[in-house]
Amino acid sequence: MENSSLWDKWVEEALSKLEALKVLRSLRPIYLSPNDRHRRVRNPGHIGEDYKVFDEMQHWDRNAVQISISDSTFQRWLHDVPSSGDENEIICGDGLANDKTITFARQFKRLLLFSGNDYLGLSSHPTIAKAAARAAQEHGMGPRGSALICGYTNYHRLLESCLADLKKKEDCLLCPTGFAANMAVIVAVGNIASLLAGDEKSFKDEKIAIFSDALNHASIIDGIRIAERTKMVEVFVYKHCDMSHLKTLLSCCTMRKKVVVTDSLFSMDGDFAPMVELVKLRRKYGFLLVLDDAHGTFVCGKSGGGVAEQFNCERDVDICVGTLSKAAGCQGGFIACSKSWKKFIQSRGRSFIFSTAIPIPIAAAAHAAVIVSNKETWRRRAIWNHVQYFHALTGIPITSPIISLIVGNEEKALQASRHLLKSGFHATAIRPPTVPANSCRLRITLTAVHTQDDIKKLTIALSSCVNFQDIVSHNSNVYAKL
Repeated sequence: MENSSLWDKWVEEALSKLEALKVLRSLRPIYLSPNDRHRRVRNPGHIGEDYKVFDEMQHWDRNAVQISISDSTFQRWLHDVPSSGDENEIICGDGLANDKTITFARQFKRLLLFSGNDYLGLSSHPTIAKAAARAAQEHGMGPRGSALICGYTNYHRLLESCLADLKKKEDCLLCPTGFAANMAVIVAVGNIASLLAGDEKSFKDEKIAIFSDALNHASIIDGIRIAERTKMVEVFVYKHCDMSHLKTLLSCCTMRKKVVVTDSLFSMDGDFAPMVELVKLRRKYGFLLVLDDAHGTFVCGKSGGGVAEQFNCERDVDICVGTLSKAAGCQGGFIACSKSWKKFIQSRGRSFIFSTAIPIPIAAAAHAAVIVSNKETWRRRAIWNHVQYFHALTGIPITSPIISLIVGNEEKALQASRHLLKSGFHATAIRPPTVPANSCRLRITLTAVHTQDDIKKLTIALSSCVNFQDIVSHNSNVYAKL
């Protein structure tokens, strides 16, 4: 029996144990009937007045990248003065019944945002805003509770179904954030070993080996830390995207239950996980492949299905974690997987179980974002055209909309960030502990709603503080601290 089939068997056995212990949890959606919307809920692919889409950039799209900050915030940032955000308090008064407020005139600085994750520019899309507003008007925030108690509705179920279709998976589980989704998956995987372990002899046989890329996201690392506390998980960190190192670790591991978890598109380096090589190793060693596709979902692949779609290996990814707070322009996270895995994670993923479900307006907005993303294909084309344009202007070998310009120590990164700020660009310096020491950088992100003129002006400003000749593809061999 192939190990992928063995994982299906192990999950079913774990589910049977939960059922025997009477701790198998269920999602029971509350049905909310919003006036005449019930017809559209049954037909989520319907594109009519409620889901208006456009063939090119509109004026409101620029709201996603054109921002303002107060002069006091600008000055504090320029001089690296610590801030808790209070310098932006421009309205005084209690804002309650007497409504006596005083607004102070302030000077503001207009900036072009090149540091966000709203890759498609959907956060300002009127169709998505309309979906959120209508849901809020009809239901407020919806039932407030965890999904297992009363927070799960037909709005949430509809969104899960659309995301499962997008990722070509049997089912999907919504989580409050992408961070919570990763935590839920890793903690649940660790629980399988505990459930299946019987006597002391089988205790060792049931242990799980988790292999994690050195530069995986903090949510994966934190999930692993919690899973390790069960004493049923052993962790192996392989060098960043180094498949030779991973193969060596896999071949030396005698544990049957193996899991490989990796980011698909790395948020701080902008490089892709070597999906083709990962798939070959999966077929040889039969591990469970967990992919965090936070930065690839809606951006990569012809239909926006993500990095696995781009590399034509969707069937080889067992569990795909994604977010709705980046390219979807909304909020929340999700886990696309089999029905069995969904049942298990919703029963054992603590960050899912003990969190309040996302509000109904957010679920409605995210559903609209899935539809808009699918129909407005020009947005994905624009992103990848911008990637090529940035490369043509700078000669820097980039492969994604995430551009990592490593400048060295903290002071160099801060100086570069301050120069860009003075030039009218919002691009923050990334420093430890987010990245290893002496690999401080500017993290630039390109979006569908930037223009070529924006990018040209940015590269001119960058050329004054960064030597493009010194920027090469960064291949880090630094281990993450687990």
